[in-house]
Amino acid sequence: MAAVLRAIFGYLFLVFIVRVAGRRPGKQMTPFEFVLIFFMGGLTLTFMVGDEASLTNALCQIATVGVLHYALVLARRKSPRFALATDGTPLVLLANGQWYTETLTHMRILREDVMTAARDKGLATLDQVKYAILERNGEISIIQASDE
Repeated sequence: MAAVLRAIFGYLFLVFIVRVAGRRPGKQMTPFEFVLIFFMGGLTLTFMVGDEASLTNALCQIATVGVLHYALVLARRKSPRFALATDGTPLVLLANGQWYTETLTHMRILREDVMTAARDKGLATLDQVKYAILERNGEISIIQASDE
């Protein structure tokens, strides 16, 4: 039972840390961030397994984390408030040529990251971008300025 409780705590703690650490898409993650994620997972695994390194214990913990993840997904689907707390809301990074520097700083996004997303959509200059939005999944959405 202690192993199951450690698995529950470890999973919820990792969800919390990932939420606090911010949202950046995988293709924009730095090598440091990849190392950090794998390191946190390894530390959590060490905490969960402890001295009880049996196959039964490992299977119970894996099943516990799977069920807990399923419950978390259901809770997010049923409760918009819970989804807001776990996923956050879309954030405006750029609107009509005006940078939202506080949001950029808080989310650790560089202006170059936004311009990279714009270039991915075929836009070469800032004048062609009406909005840049950091989505809940960490992707940067670019809305093109109209040609009026």
